[in-house]
Amino acid sequence: MSTLGAHRHRARRGVLTRAVCWVLIGSVAAVVAAAVLVPRLGGGTPYVILTGSMRPTLAPGSLVVTRPVAPAEIGLGSVITYQRASGEPTVVTHRVVAQGVSAIGEPVVRTRGDANPVVDPGWIRPVQIRGERWYDVPYVGYVSTLLSSSARQWLQLLVVAGLLLYAAYMLTAGVRLRFRPRFREAAR
Repeated sequence: MSTLGAHRHRARRGVLTRAVCWVLIGSVAAVVAAAVLVPRLGGGTPYVILTGSMRPTLAPGSLVVTRPVAPAEIGLGSVITYQRASGEPTVVTHRVVAQGVSAIGEPVVRTRGDANPVVDPGWIRPVQIRGERWYDVPYVGYVSTLLSSSARQWLQLLVVAGLLLYAAYMLTAGVRLRFRPRFREAAR
């Protein structure tokens, strides 16, 4: 291969490598935005779907982001995340299939998972409801469930460090390319 051909091959490979890196950076940024940034800015809370009770709407491993809503805004067909018992950390994300009013006059709802043949036991009170589904991102929840809290923090740190190193590399490469012709002229 001639030197011109080798130079063109390296240039194409460099362009392809940069394109792949930018696509990867964009993908990671989109996932981080969907999973962390948008919920924080919009007042939402991300939850991971662990079971198949909401198939095909929400598959296991999906990240569902809920946002708080007034009980009056929840209607039949709404997908809500609620605590099984008031004050307990365990939550369920299911679809509202019935509405009613309790003996003390507060609105209550019944839910059922899309894949479940029977309605969930008990009525859900407004104090138990964490929010209504805002949006969901398939498969993103798997990362969260596979990693412990400390492992997730280390992974975030590694991703940030990798992106910073790549940015530093691109910056130095750009500076070298910009000043290289000046050094050649000065050497002549």
